[in-house]
Amino acid sequence: MQMLIEFGISLIIALQSLGEWLLLPMRFFSYLGTEEFFLLMLPLIYWCVDSALGIRVGLVLVTSDLINYVGKLFFMGPRPYWVSSHVRGFWAETSFGIPSGHAQHAASVWGIIAAYVKKTWVWAVALFLIFFIGFSRLYLGAHFPHDVLLGWLLGALIVWAFSYFWEAAQNWLAHKTLWNKIAIAFSVSLLFILFGYGMASLRGSYQVPEAWVNNALLADEAEMPAPVNASGPFTAAGVFFGLAAGAAWMETRGGYRADGTLDKRALRYVVGLIGLLVLYMGLGMIFPRGDGFVFYMLRYFRYTLVGWWVSGGAPWVFMKLNLAESGAG
Repeated sequence: MQMLIEFGISLIIALQSLGEWLLLPMRFFSYLGTEEFFLLMLPLIYWCVDSALGIRVGLVLVTSDLINYVGKLFFMGPRPYWVSSHVRGFWAETSFGIPSGHAQHAASVWGIIAAYVKKTWVWAVALFLIFFIGFSRLYLGAHFPHDVLLGWLLGALIVWAFSYFWEAAQNWLAHKTLWNKIAIAFSVSLLFILFGYGMASLRGSYQVPEAWVNNALLADEAEMPAPVNASGPFTAAGVFFGLAAGAAWMETRGGYRADGTLDKRALRYVVGLIGLLVLYMGLGMIFPRGDGFVFYMLRYFRYTLVGWWVSGGAPWVFMKLNLAESGAG
């Protein structure tokens, strides 16, 4: 592992020596792998492009998020700028490094989009974005090459698993009642919490080496490393439950169709985004923040509402406002 770290530091220093003219485009590509970007992208796909693709993207993303969270706590690998003061930390992070979440989420999300659409040009765009999102993490000093490679590998495995098992899972769920589907979604979300919170509990006594902290504080917009944050699994679990329950509820009302005129699609996105921001930011300001199971459960509830709004609440509002029609796909 030390050999990989030393090689990675040498490579990153060489990349950063190319100059800061790369900073803006690399930050742009990294932004395409953030939670904030996906919070805007997922509703756009679900509400305005293709709801069947949207639900796949949403479930793939939250599954990738949990796997990445558990992976980071399993490997406990540092960020490059934590290890070496010669690496510029252009993108500060508080979590462990391996596997790269940006690389993994990019591979899983853009990969499932390409696998669903099945067009050569979509695959070309997806691979372009996957590569440069991962590459940007090296230049910004946020990840080692092996962090990115493992992230890409895990993302590809997630795409394969969802593509292979999706139809079988759909056929199995087709014979379940609404309450059966909601119970299944809730049970899966509890498994998310069990695995994630269990791993966080195992690492609860971990102390970040002082050298890592000192180097991390030299980064641009420096943040103190806090790699064992138990709230992460509750976010992924809540979004999963909300998305799945909302989609199941909409099926009982005939489903949701994302087609329509351009002006209706645009208006849907504006109306839906207002509701989404109220839940995401409004409840974030209302609910108390802190560490502890009660705070984490409030986070779970908040993100359940966010997920439900995307797949159920907003589409129902759109149909009531005659901005959309029911129907499959």
